[in-house]
Amino acid sequence: MDYKALNLWNLIKVTPHKWQEKSFGDESGGFWVVALFGNQIIYYNDIEDGFNISLFEIYGVIDQYYCNQSELTVPINYLVSQLSQIPDKII
Repeated sequence: MDYKALNLWNLIKVTPHKWQEKSFGDESGGFWVVALFGNQIIYYNDIEDGFNISLFEIYGVIDQYYCNQSELTVPINYLVSQLSQIPDKII
């Protein structure tokens, strides 16, 4: 993980806790959220064994189910790339 990704991770990581997801999460009691970033979360999908990003409207409820089998660095790098598109004057 490069320094930008590591810095972002250190800012957004949370103690893992389960959030509900209605499509596939009921069997396992939800999925493990590991980071919060605005209205987005990074969660671990233990069915597919990978990390995903989802939007949320209600704290504790995952809005979008994804079945990516990504390492943690993939969603973090995605968020870094999103931040890099914001003009410096705004940040």
